[in-house]
Amino acid sequence: MISLAGRDILHSWGRFVLTGVGLGLLIGVTLSMAGIYRGMVDDAKALLSNSGADLWVVQKDTLGPYAESSSLHDDLYRSILGMPGVARAANVTYLTMQVRMQEKTGASDVRAMVVGFEPGQPGEPGYLVAGRQITRSHYEAVADVKTGFVLGERIRIRRHDYTVVGLTRRMVSSGGDPMVFIPLKDAQEAQFLKDNDAVLNERARTAANPALNRPGVPGLLEAIQASQSSNHNVNAVLVQVSGGAAPEAVAAELRRWKHVQAYTREQMEEILVAKLIATSARQIAMFLVILAIVSAAIVAFIIYTMTLGKIREIAVLKLIGTRDRTIAGMILQQALGLGLIGFVVGKTVATLWAPVFPKFVLLEPGDAARGFAVVMVICALASTLAIRAALRVDPATAIGG
Repeated sequence: MISLAGRDILHSWGRFVLTGVGLGLLIGVTLSMAGIYRGMVDDAKALLSNSGADLWVVQKDTLGPYAESSSLHDDLYRSILGMPGVARAANVTYLTMQVRMQEKTGASDVRAMVVGFEPGQPGEPGYLVAGRQITRSHYEAVADVKTGFVLGERIRIRRHDYTVVGLTRRMVSSGGDPMVFIPLKDAQEAQFLKDNDAVLNERARTAANPALNRPGVPGLLEAIQASQSSNHNVNAVLVQVSGGAAPEAVAAELRRWKHVQAYTREQMEEILVAKLIATSARQIAMFLVILAIVSAAIVAFIIYTMTLGKIREIAVLKLIGTRDRTIAGMILQQALGLGLIGFVVGKTVATLWAPVFPKFVLLEPGDAARGFAVVMVICALASTLAIRAALRVDPATAIGG
C-alpha cells in the first residue's frame, strides 16, 4: 500500500522540514509566552520567600507593600514584638527606581527595587554568591547579579553614592526588577525625605503662617520645621511568628489591637498573583489563543496544499479500492508528523533563547507536555479540511488524465 504521508516526506522532504521548522518557531514563541507567565508567578513567590517573613504588617485598608503604597511609623515594630506569638519583627522599605552606575561610562541606568532593611533581621538577603553582607550603617549595598553591578562598584541612589559589597541571585521584585539592598536609614531618606530646596521652601511657607507664630504656642514652629528635616516612616513590618503560633491567629490579633493590616504568606501570594500580574496573565492568555489559531491556520493551509498536489495519487488509491478511512489516516499522519517536527523544534529553540530574555522564563515539563498535546490536537483538527477535500476526489480523475 502506497503511503501518501511517506511519499510526501521522502519526495518533498525539504519543503516538509522547512515548514516544520517555521511551525516550530511559532510553537517556540508560544512556549516562551507560557514560560514568561510562569516566570512572573515564580518571581512573586521568590519575592515572598526572600523576605523571610511569615506576616506582612502594612497600613490599614491597603494591599501594601508590593501592590499598593503603605506608610507606617518606624516605632510600630516595638509594640508588635510584645504581641503573643511574635518571635521577630523588623522594619523594611521598598522603592522601585532608576539606579545610576557611577563608574561605567556610557552605561544606562538600571531599574531596580531598592530595599531598606536592618542587618540580621527579616528582609536581609538570605544568601550571597560573592562578597559580604552589609556591615556599616550607611552607604553600602548588596545587589542582585541581574543588575550587572560588580563588587566594589559605586552606584548612586538619590543624593548619595553606595559601594557594592555583596552580590546575590534571584532577588527580584514581583515585576522581575532586580533588588538592591541598602541600610534602612539610607532607604528611608531616599524614599521619604525631601530634597534641600523642598525643605527650605516648606520651612519658608511654615514660618510665614501667622497661626504658628502666636505667643501662645511656643516651640510649635521649631517642632514642625524639625519634622520636615527628618523621617520616621517605613513601608511595612516583616514579622516572624514563634514555632507554635498560627500565622493567621497572630495576624488577626494585630489587626484587632494595632489598627493595621496584616497578611499571611498565602494572602500575600494571592495579592501578588491575582492582582499585580492578573492583567499580564490575561494578555498572555490572549496571545496564546491567537498563536494557537495562527498555528492551526498554517498547518491547515500546508496540509491542504500538499493534498491538492496529490489529487491524482488519491484518485488512483480510490480506483483500486482503498477505503476512505485509510486515505484519511494517511493525511492525518502527515499532519501529526508536521506537528511533531514543529514541537521538537519549538521546544529546542524555546530552551535555547529563554536565558536571553530580560525577564525570567520558567519552562516547566508539565507545560511542555500540555503543549505537545495541544499541538497534536490542533494538527489533527487542521487536517480535517484536507481530508474532506481528499474524500471528495472522483476516482475517474485517475483515468481522465
